[in-house]
Amino acid sequence: MSDADKEALVHECLVKHYEKYYRIAYSYVFQEQDAMDIVQEGAYRAILKSGSLKEPGYVDTWICRIIMNEAVRFLETYRGRTVAMEKMPEEGREDRTEDPDLREALAKLSEEERRIVVLRYFEEEKLTAIAKAMDLKVNTVKSRLYRAVEKLRNYMTEGAEA
Repeated sequence: MSDADKEALVHECLVKHYEKYYRIAYSYVFQEQDAMDIVQEGAYRAILKSGSLKEPGYVDTWICRIIMNEAVRFLETYRGRTVAMEKMPEEGREDRTEDPDLREALAKLSEEERRIVVLRYFEEEKLTAIAKAMDLKVNTVKSRLYRAVEKLRNYMTEGAEA
């Protein structure tokens, strides 16, 4: 596959799955404008590096990874910045992170744990796709997902008791 074909494939995937990439970014920052900035920067990087795409069949997974890395980069740059949390826009699929307790519990997870939880439960990705996106073994994803869900349960229980 030529570089031009790869670029066209990446562009097509970005357009087709924009809302999915936005939801992934939003699950990291909980700010509409920041999430859009992350997706825009991630899309730019994906198109710029489309020639390095090794397996065209995994273009969506590859872009998800770029968006997640961009979200982490954004958080590292703006950590400690105080902003008011906005509500997710009404359009698109129902946002499962609208619950403030869940949002707070997700924020307490490590970046890796949050990635796994978001991809599995909010984006409904298969474990094999998550493993591929994060460059991990499937069993590693399973065990980390289990631990992350346990942490979420504990955080949610603590929040309900407070």
